[in-house]
Order: sequence, then C-alpha cells, then structure tokens
Amino acid sequence: MQWTLVVPVKPLALAKSRLSDTADDGVRPGLALAFAQDTVAAALACPAVADVAVVTDDVRAGRELAALGAGIVAGEPGGGLNAALAHGAAVARATRPKCPVAALNADLPALRPAELARVLAAATQFPRAFLPDAAGIGTTLLAAAPGRELAPAFGTDSRARHRASGAVELRLDAVDSVRQDVDTGGDLRSALALGVGPRTAAVAARLLIAGQ
Repeated sequence: MQWTLVVPVKPLALAKSRLSDTADDGVRPGLALAFAQDTVAAALACPAVADVAVVTDDVRAGRELAALGAGIVAGEPGGGLNAALAHGAAVARATRPKCPVAALNADLPALRPAELARVLAAATQFPRAFLPDAAGIGTTLLAAAPGRELAPAFGTDSRARHRASGAVELRLDAVDSVRQDVDTGGDLRSALALGVGPRTAAVAARLLIAGQ
C-alpha cells in the first residue's frame, strides 16, 4: 500500500522563529527551506510513498520543492496549519481516493526513507495513527486509512490532542529520524547528530563557520 504524504510549509520569512538563538533573520528562511527540501527528498525516496503534496503559498518553497518532484497545493488563506493539512488531504484524495494519507512535518532534515517506511507500515494497521515527536509533546506524522478523515490537531500538545481524537499512538523503536523535528537550536544539534540531508548540512556548516 502506497501513501500520499501531505507536507505543510509556511511562508519562509515567518518560519522557525524559535531558532533565533542559532540563526538570524537572514539565515532562517534558507534553513527552513533546506529542512523542507531534505524532508521531501527523503519522503519521495521511500518505497511506501506514492507522492508528496506540499501545501504552501510561498513561491520560492513551491518552486524548489516542485523541482524535487512534489506536487504543490495552494494553502487555505488564513486557515492555519490544520486547515491547510485538511485541504491538502482533500486535494490528494480527489486524485487518489483509495490511497492512505499522512500528514508529515516539513522540519525532519534527518529523515531516513527506511524509517519512514516502518512508521507507515505500522500505521496501516489502524484507521488513524500518529507518531509523537522526540520531545514527547508534539506530533511529526498523522496517518489516515482510505475513507477516514485525517482530522489533524497539530499545535500545542498535539500528542495529547491526537490521542484524545481517537488516533492510535505508534510506539516504535529505531525511528528517531521520523521523530526529530527541529524547532530550537537544541533540536538542530540533535538532528545533526543523527545525520541530516545535504541541503541542511550545507546551511548548518555555514552557521558553524560564522559562529567560530
């Protein structure tokens, strides 16, 4: 069973504000784009993934991610993250109605295709399922079987919110790359320790050189 992944990318100029202690305003948009590029490239390399739909209104992000092979879906204006994900899932389902759908964070620069495949294989056992982030508070992936609404509840304490919504929490070992999202400088260091994709590695190297 192959999946459609829905990946939300907010306007790059507004992305990753919590990384201000690590990257300044001039660097953060490029860093956020690198995260998304490495995430999408790894997702498209996963044999369990049929396609990736990126929900964004950012022209640069849309252009760069389309070049990797992602489909681009315009976001719902002013609707926020969950509305964007629901919209992206609806668009995906209109094209592939029998395909399971999963929302995947765009800030997983260490993502490994094999680990993503393990998570998606586990998710096929349930109508809805989710994977908590490395911090144990948020969510990095929310999956829905064919015919089931995605019903995203991302945001503060999304792990608890998704569990309360009836989604099954996936408890898997050795899928660290699918859990390690990046919001803070500490998160970025953890992702670098796992081994990030080439675009993130390049931007991070410039950060380290500038900080010397």
